[in-house]
Amino acid sequence: MPTPPTPLSLPPLTVRLVGPRGFCAGVVRAIEIVERALEKYGTPIYVRHEIVHNKFVVESLSAKGAIFVTELDEVPDGARVIFSAHGVPKSVPAEAQARGLAYLDATCPLVSKVHREAERAFARGHHILLIGHRNHPEVIGTMGQLPEGSVTLVETPEQVAALPTPSGPLTYCTQTTLSLDDTATTVAALKARFPNIEGPKAQDICYATTNRQEAVKVIAPGCDAFIVVGAPNSSNSNRLVEVAQRAGARQAHLVERGKELPWPALTHLRTLGLSAGASAPEILVEEVIAALKTRYEVTLETVDVKQERVTFNLPQELR
Repeated sequence: MPTPPTPLSLPPLTVRLVGPRGFCAGVVRAIEIVERALEKYGTPIYVRHEIVHNKFVVESLSAKGAIFVTELDEVPDGARVIFSAHGVPKSVPAEAQARGLAYLDATCPLVSKVHREAERAFARGHHILLIGHRNHPEVIGTMGQLPEGSVTLVETPEQVAALPTPSGPLTYCTQTTLSLDDTATTVAALKARFPNIEGPKAQDICYATTNRQEAVKVIAPGCDAFIVVGAPNSSNSNRLVEVAQRAGARQAHLVERGKELPWPALTHLRTLGLSAGASAPEILVEEVIAALKTRYEVTLETVDVKQERVTFNLPQELR
């Protein structure tokens, strides 16, 4: 009897799985708020904007009965609505109250911390310089805590030189999901131009963004490629790609699902780094690993740079 042909062996690939990665405490809380609201109140539950920036999460919650809308005018009078984890301008809950909408606020507590910092500085007569990305929901929400004209957005260090000379004291605060290194450069530029500017007692960039970027810096050097699982509109996920490239990965890519892996670029690899943004569930990381195993003989190497034990309480009515 002829010997059956030997299947071609797959090339070896070491996948360096970064820890921490994936869901942060604010994302866990926001998703649980939607799930518990559906359990307690039933459908329909409306959610203004994506509860977190991840299509898989949004579709999963939609399948359970959540209805996602862009603005409150899409929500019927008397209905129940949830605000996303990114935070909202004060005008949004005011509109909800005026229309008799019952609402739950899923804003991450660390985003709310930035809101309160800005409010306290404004109450002391300060103008606010907000470091962040234009049109990001978190930035829109933070700027919307104060009267129009009270906050000036600063996106890059280069913009600092063009800022008008202030007529009074200044305070800076930042979006929570920025690049640590880029933000430090912008803060340095602000302090050089405005030596008396005040800032937060502790940095506004959240623990999860900080930990994930620092972990990627440890793993990325020497990697032939680096994959970040996350959505294209996720600020913290995009920053992880940038950090991986700067830290020494020869190439870095953002993908939402395993089927999106850029195979033409992922040839002749020996080592690949893998992380996930703070709104990406672990099941999508597993999906990427499964896709890699169709082309490579994968050896997983888990590198936990830091442990996270942060949790946030749910709103009182859902506990």
